This record gives sequence, structure tokens and C-alpha cells, in this order.
Amino acid sequence: MNDTVSRYAPYVYALLRIVVGLMFAMHGSQKLLGFPGDKPPVELASLMGLAGIIELVGGLLIAVGLLTRVAAFISSGTMAVAYFMAHASNGLLPIINQGELAVVYCFVFLYIWAHGPGIWSIDSMIRRPDPVPVR
Repeated sequence: MNDTVSRYAPYVYALLRIVVGLMFAMHGSQKLLGFPGDKPPVELASLMGLAGIIELVGGLLIAVGLLTRVAAFISSGTMAVAYFMAHASNGLLPIINQGELAVVYCFVFLYIWAHGPGIWSIDSMIRRPDPVPVR
């Protein structure tokens, strides 16, 4: 049973990377463009503007699997900073201070950084094959 399920792991991981990347990118587009939703865009030359750029660009890079580890590492750090700047002062626990999403994004991006791009990624398509040893 475990072997049957585990053969799907690379595909499930790719779907996780794509969906989480797109969801993160939407947070950025909401900050920068006011879309989706009806919130006015934030000032680009502000801390929220920088966060929006990291979310939009980082999320898209993660979703397509380009510079995946770099984008995931920066995005993870951004979410850690967001948690401590915007949520931690409202209580210690994320469930109380409404920082659950920042914590989840932080650790999912940390996992993506550690795991790498996986299948269905531009990184895996452009990666050089290992050289053939000469005998």
C-alpha cells in the first residue's frame, strides 16, 4: 500500500509547489494591483510594497519552478518577518494573533527550499545532466 501511494509523491509535491506559489502571488498582486478584491494598492516604495513584490515575484517563481530554492528561501524569511512584525505583538500563539497563514507559508516555503523544485519545474528542465564518466 505504501509503495502504491508513494509513487504519487512527486506529483503531489509539484501540485503543492504550484498551488502555494500561485496563492502567495495573489497576496502580492492584491497588495500591488488591488486585484483580486477591492483593496487599494499599497505604496510601492514602502515595507508593504516590498512585501508585495516579494510575494508576487516569489510566488510566480515558485509556481513555475524557476530559481525555486532562492525564491522559497526569501519568501520563507519574508513570512517570518511578517509574523513577528504584524502578528506576534498581538499574542504569543498564531491562533490567537491571526498569524497562522504567515507561519504556514513560512514553513511550507522552508520545505520547498530544502526539497528543491521537483518535477514540472523550469529548474528541472534546464538542469544540466550529470556528465558521463570517462573510462
